[in-house]
Amino acid sequence: MRLQNFTSRIVAVLATVMFGALMVSCGTAESGPPTTGSSVRTVNPYGGDPATEGTPKRGGTLLLGMDREIVSFDPTVQNANQAASAIYDYLLKLGPEGTIEPYLAKSMESPDNGLTWTMTLTPGVTFSDGTPFDANAVIINTQRHIDKVSSPGHQLTERIKAMRAVDATTVEFDLTEPTGDFASGFAQPFGTGSLAFVVSPAALEKYGDQIGNNPVGAGPFTFVSWVRDSRLVMARNPNYWQQGMPYLDGMEFRPLPDTESRWASIVNGDVDLIFGGYITELSRGMADPNLTTYYGSANGAEWVYFNFARAPFDDRRMREAIVRAINVNALSVSQYDNQLQPAKSVFGESSEYHSQAASDAWPAFDLEKAKALVEEYRASGGNPNFTFKTSNAPNRVAFGEFIQAQMAAIGITVDLKFYDLAQFSSAVVQSNDFQLTSWVGGPWESPYPSTMRLFSSDGPGNYGRYSNPEMDKLLNQALSTSDKAERTRLYQQIELLANQDLIVGWYSRGYLSTIAKPDVKGVVRYVSRDMFYATTWLDR
Repeated sequence: MRLQNFTSRIVAVLATVMFGALMVSCGTAESGPPTTGSSVRTVNPYGGDPATEGTPKRGGTLLLGMDREIVSFDPTVQNANQAASAIYDYLLKLGPEGTIEPYLAKSMESPDNGLTWTMTLTPGVTFSDGTPFDANAVIINTQRHIDKVSSPGHQLTERIKAMRAVDATTVEFDLTEPTGDFASGFAQPFGTGSLAFVVSPAALEKYGDQIGNNPVGAGPFTFVSWVRDSRLVMARNPNYWQQGMPYLDGMEFRPLPDTESRWASIVNGDVDLIFGGYITELSRGMADPNLTTYYGSANGAEWVYFNFARAPFDDRRMREAIVRAINVNALSVSQYDNQLQPAKSVFGESSEYHSQAASDAWPAFDLEKAKALVEEYRASGGNPNFTFKTSNAPNRVAFGEFIQAQMAAIGITVDLKFYDLAQFSSAVVQSNDFQLTSWVGGPWESPYPSTMRLFSSDGPGNYGRYSNPEMDKLLNQALSTSDKAERTRLYQQIELLANQDLIVGWYSRGYLSTIAKPDVKGVVRYVSRDMFYATTWLDR
């Protein structure tokens, strides 16, 4: 753990904050997009255009820079893993706004509005260890999520009553109640909690609890070696189910958690592709003609978590005070190179699930109202001062200092504590050991399971321990319905209630990006950065 308090830099941040406040007092718009030109925009959100990239070439090793070290290849262990889909492949694929497309599974259909579902697998597929990829393998892997309550995919299985293998390529799921969005659980990215990734049952029996270090799947690449905090090496799967793929001979993943080091690695040619986590890499990538950037703003955002189980944020007045005290324009100027894309909701403004009512319900920047709420809370016997915890990444340190300065402007003293990323994720956020903390979430394609994870009382991403029976009811109704119009209406209600309750403090859209050298072709991705590696090739 590393604790820091950079008082000298606070002065600079406070100057920016007071400048932003002065702008407001002089009549400048209180919120909304920054006033000067932002170049950040959606570009190549789902990958490149095969029609313009030419005929794929075979061979070569792709070098990829990750924003963190992998914890495990076990799909039942919570962690971000940008390499998992190279080993396992997806059962199904998500299209824009959560549409379901075939992949390893040829189809997944329900004959009775979501009460039973039938998955049909591609015949003749084998795992890289030579064992059959069949209906029993899907059932065994799904059962692991059912049995392990701590699995990030467990919530996706809670309505499963029974599973059976009709034949080698057909799985039937019987559910406890109609679930119109059940299939999307088999298409989710690894890190969000997913049923999409199937581990060889033979490997599960062989490695047991060590399967996370010895992954065996049916994906385009096979596991070769892994030196933690150095490199992960994969080789082409010669028996891959998609004929003629993958094009690459191999891939090498390198953990590069420092933003500046990661950026220097792609610019200097030490790696061919990086996974960007912040606006830093995204804005630079878009401005560099020697790089290709892939980004979709979609849904999700950057936000602060309020801990509903601890004072002072168990009181709505204090949550509103924080939201009203954050000057998004000043934040954009001071830390986002005037590129920040403001967020007032879990859904992007272009999403069919977004409504104007939710935007209208979001508290506007207003220092006087924020001060009044703080004083009212203090007069009722509460202590508005708090500790803000976040990671020690440079941009998170700067954001913490910004929050400290903003809160000083409304009479709140904030103690800052910074942690290494791994410790921050596990010991702070997932352990609920905070009053206020920051988070980067999304972008993501479908509202389920992301909203369920974040807003439901037992959601694995509900680190603030928010609980509202009305929200749980709406989430379950949205999951159950097979009527698209009704699902849209319900998610608009969910969005509105989330803003009314101030579950988290939105301030910016998310900036998860993929940035590559121009000779990296065939990129197919989700807006969450998760990739489908079979199609990737090097134009060298």
